[in-house]
Amino acid sequence: MIALALIGLAGGLITGISPCILPVLPVILLSGGAQSARSATASGTSDASTPAAPPPGPSRWRPYLVIAGLVVSFSLITLAGSLLLGLLGLPQDVLRWAGLVVLVLIGVGLIVPRFEELLEKPFAWIPRRSVGTEGNGFVLGMVLGTVYVPCAGPVLAAITVAGSTGRVGVETVVLTVTFAIGAAAPLLLFALAGRRVAERVAAFRKHQRGVRITGGVVMIALAVGLVFDLPGALQRLVPDYTGDLQRQLAQSEEVTQALDLGGLVTDENRQLDQCTNGAAELESCGPVPSIRGIQQWFNTPDGAAVDLDELRGRVVLIDFWAYSCINCQRSIPHVVAWDEAYRDAGLSVVGVHSPEYAFEKEPRNVAAGIRDFGIEYPVALDNDLATWTNFRNRYWPAHYLVDADGTVRQVSFGEGHYADTERLIRELLQDADPGVALPAATEVADETPDVGSTTAETFLGTTKQANFGGDEAYRRSTTSFAFPEKLADDTFALDGPWALDTQSIAPADGGPASVRLSYLAREVRMVLGGEGAITVRDADGTSQRIEISGVPRSYALHQSDSPERGTLDVTVEGNVQAYSFTFG
Repeated sequence: MIALALIGLAGGLITGISPCILPVLPVILLSGGAQSARSATASGTSDASTPAAPPPGPSRWRPYLVIAGLVVSFSLITLAGSLLLGLLGLPQDVLRWAGLVVLVLIGVGLIVPRFEELLEKPFAWIPRRSVGTEGNGFVLGMVLGTVYVPCAGPVLAAITVAGSTGRVGVETVVLTVTFAIGAAAPLLLFALAGRRVAERVAAFRKHQRGVRITGGVVMIALAVGLVFDLPGALQRLVPDYTGDLQRQLAQSEEVTQALDLGGLVTDENRQLDQCTNGAAELESCGPVPSIRGIQQWFNTPDGAAVDLDELRGRVVLIDFWAYSCINCQRSIPHVVAWDEAYRDAGLSVVGVHSPEYAFEKEPRNVAAGIRDFGIEYPVALDNDLATWTNFRNRYWPAHYLVDADGTVRQVSFGEGHYADTERLIRELLQDADPGVALPAATEVADETPDVGSTTAETFLGTTKQANFGGDEAYRRSTTSFAFPEKLADDTFALDGPWALDTQSIAPADGGPASVRLSYLAREVRMVLGGEGAITVRDADGTSQRIEISGVPRSYALHQSDSPERGTLDVTVEGNVQAYSFTFG
């Protein structure tokens, strides 16, 4: 239980410092913090003309109670909201819309005192009747809890699944409460910082009315922005600098086991453990879990959702992927070939795009990837990793092969096992229809590299890089680099002016700037986006210029017949973002 509480707290803290807190920060700073600041009179800065007994101002406990209200509201809604709304037959987002309405009302009350009086009349029987515009602010925190949706992660996904399926035990409650506390702790620090600034800056102390009005405007703006999903657009613009921390949390075996207790293992997915990775023979691994929480569908009539129950009688292959993942890029040609070869024979392929990078959440980027890979089967945009979590998935790519009765018969994680998977597809198709005429087996080459036969995928952003071989400190504050005299095998170094970000790097002021890479591979590719060009030079002096344009995708830099050790210099010019090197 203690381990579960620590995991919830860690997951919440990571979420609390992630980009998804940005939309609520202005409200927390102004209405949660600055609005509780002592006035000029209370802070002892008044002159002799100041009345000796000023009217009471907002509670000094306001920041704490705003955050407490948020924790209570978020916990209750996450654990019981979905079930309660289901019992009442109400839409799942009704609480969110109610919270948005109340948020607007409180904002108007801060701006218009007369409206505030009308707003408080129904609560006149309560000794402390403020509904959030003044006083302790607990109601404001409750409202924020209904509209604040933290970034998806393994801990939050476990809580959400447990709450929506009714599997709420002591472990889930502990996980939820500690997660909420962890996520709220940074917000409390911001609220207290806002109050501290307001007390120290004379303009805040002298213009309390202006602070109230500004807080009201910010609340209304937050509500309007949430209606049109503007915070989502903002988050897509800001790199997810906590992504690596989330991945480390998700991939830990101890965390996985603990989170399973917290709700990731459900009656819907419990039997998936009965499948072994890449089995060469059919196994029985329980009913296929449902596809849920999808933001958008591609390649379906009018964007209609795919219901796996409606595919009974057909063999189904579910493919989890991400468009910039090099492992997925080598796997997708096999999946596309199977779809083309066996669709008419009774195979339905469903792609589930679960993002690894922040830019992979952008629908237009995913649509471009679908087009570039020639994918014609339905693809679900799983931006909240809801389906990923419902399958207890951990890998890009991952294939789940389902028979005509809806039972999972093979699970394959990562690359490879293509021949076995295709043979089992053919076997299930014949089981479903003994008279089916199957085409010849596909002949897509298996390009899965042998373990250790290539340089490991090399990320360039500051939060994920592990192979930097230069002499400088690799952090965002470092802007000038020079190649070392000698570059170690399987590392990279920079030269010239660079701007380092959490997920990518770019030449400062348009460059040029260079990357030197030492590699062992048959194929070298680089994930790049933006507008500009790169020049690639091999150790033998040959060079090629590649124009870069559009959303991030993988560009081929080097190709040979067999794995070889070599060095590449890549000079980058223009507004180009470089994310990673991948190898085949």
